[in-house]
Parts: sequence; structure tokens; C-alpha cells
Amino acid sequence: MAEKRAEKILRTLRKTFKLPKWIGSERDPFKTLITTIISQNTADRNTARAFEKLSKRFEIKPEVLANAEIRQLEECLKVAGLYKNKAKTIRKVSRVILEKFHGDLKSVLSLPFEEARESLMQLPGVGPKTADVVLLFCAEKPTIPVDTHVNRVSKKLGLAPANGDYETIRKSLQSLYNPEDYLAVHLLLISLGRKYCRARNPLCKQCPVNSLCPSRKT
Repeated sequence: MAEKRAEKILRTLRKTFKLPKWIGSERDPFKTLITTIISQNTADRNTARAFEKLSKRFEIKPEVLANAEIRQLEECLKVAGLYKNKAKTIRKVSRVILEKFHGDLKSVLSLPFEEARESLMQLPGVGPKTADVVLLFCAEKPTIPVDTHVNRVSKKLGLAPANGDYETIRKSLQSLYNPEDYLAVHLLLISLGRKYCRARNPLCKQCPVNSLCPSRKT
């Protein structure tokens, strides 16, 4: 029963939202990693602005960012918040990737999922979500990253326990969907969270999955 409702939700979301055009194209693991570090506790718009500034100032490669001046990194990242910590983390993680993996994460991403995940999470500033984003987006590994939108929406839809932590939510979602749908599930739940199932003033009446939601407000 839970699987059927979950499938109906996914089917409805596919009809409602368009998936990004870049799906299926190869994404750069290091750029994805840096973007995700910038995005921590930061709104999407400010993440994009900070990454754009960083890209204009520096080539986004480990060998470049590893030797960047901290002040210059901070200047680029100011708009993203927590910029002092993020500047240090970005330089530090760039140096580790350069020293440990010769500046290339492909060797890590080619490992079995659990090994690759563990290896990424040993990098500075990389927690479960950041590791999962890189693994899903850049290596098509079977995982569903849980950001703030996925956390909120999956609980409201009853796809994950209301008191579930990161791993509980991730595994709950993965148990309901096929691995080939994990990327779509991640992106579509984010789209739903941004447009309808918002943290403040959710638009329950207009929500496309209203009839399937146990938390809906009438």
C-alpha cells in the first residue's frame, strides 16, 4: 500500500514539474562538491550567486583553489553566509583532494557505494548530504540526498517517519522507490517543497498531491 501511494506521488510530480535538462549529462564531481559545500545553510539563489562569483575569480579546480588567498575566497563567498568557514573548508578540501587523490575524485566515485560514501565523508566539510549529492549527481550511485526540502516534504507526505533523522529518511525513501528513480525523487520533492509544501504558509489547497497527503490542511 505504501509503495503504491509513493508511486502515485512520484507519477503526479513528474506530470507537474519538469526535470532539469542536465539530467543524464556528466557532471564535474569537484564543481558539484564545491557547490554543495557553499549551499550548506544557504538559500539556493545565494548559493548560485556565490558560485558564480567564485567561478569568475578562480578556475574551479583543486590545484587552483588549494592555493587561493583566503581573503579572496571569502570575498566571493560573502553572499552565501558562513563565508569565513566555507572559505577555509574549500581551500582545505581542495588541498586534501590534490594530495590524496591527485586532484581527481573519479577514483573515489568508481568504488562501491558504501566505500565511496565513506571516503568522501572523510574529506573536510563533507557530511552525508554532500557525499550523497556528489555520488548521485556525478556517479549515479543509488542514494537519495536529504536536504531541508526533502526532509520536510517526505515527512509531511508520510514517506518517512516524522521524527526520522537523515539516515532514516534516506533509507525510507529508498525502500519505496526503484534506484533508477532516486534522482527524480530527490529533485521533484525539492520542487514540491519550493513551490507548494513550503516551511511557512504551505499552499496545501493548490498542491498537486493534496489528495495523497496525510498532513494536508483543508
